[in-house]
Amino acid sequence: MHLNLETALVNVCLLIILTVPHEFAHAWTAVRLGDDTPEREGRLTLYPPAHIDLLGTIILPAITSLLGGGFIGWGRPVNTNPGRLRYGLNGLAVVALAGPFSNILLAVIFAALAIFTGKIYAGLSEFAVRGARLSIYLALFNLIPVPPLDGSKLLIAARIPLVIYHELARFGFMFLILAFSFTDVGGYLAHYTMRLTDLIFSLFY
Repeated sequence: MHLNLETALVNVCLLIILTVPHEFAHAWTAVRLGDDTPEREGRLTLYPPAHIDLLGTIILPAITSLLGGGFIGWGRPVNTNPGRLRYGLNGLAVVALAGPFSNILLAVIFAALAIFTGKIYAGLSEFAVRGARLSIYLALFNLIPVPPLDGSKLLIAARIPLVIYHELARFGFMFLILAFSFTDVGGYLAHYTMRLTDLIFSLFY
């Protein structure tokens, strides 16, 4: 079995870079909507250790990248109190979508960087291309409605019974592993990641 050490290292580095503004976007949006929970818990910051989850941001992404079987990763979830949020559960949906939206903005920034450095710094340009692609991938991946991903908060906003949500949360990690191992979820994510990334790059031509 060929272990792709370079890909694993680059993916983990990029994931850390992308995770910090992603989680900060959740925290900032929640605070703007009236919930000070993220601020009280030290999440309204761009300081990387505040948002990094050892398993989700480093260990699991490194393993999945090494084995070449897809890519799974996430940051430390930002806690919010829907009772404090303006618009209640609808506000929770806005907070949940803030993270993936930040990844789309970051993908645009990375795409611009890749194009403007393409003829000057080839290494930086290649890194930026991979950053744009991974950022779009993370936006789509996080919309999967399984805890601890952002999409699971949309289930709460859709008013599913909390008992069902809590059961999903108990087995969320295992469900993701099984889904990526025995279904084509990873393939679909890769396909739409490439299409959306190409669309973003086309904005600069």
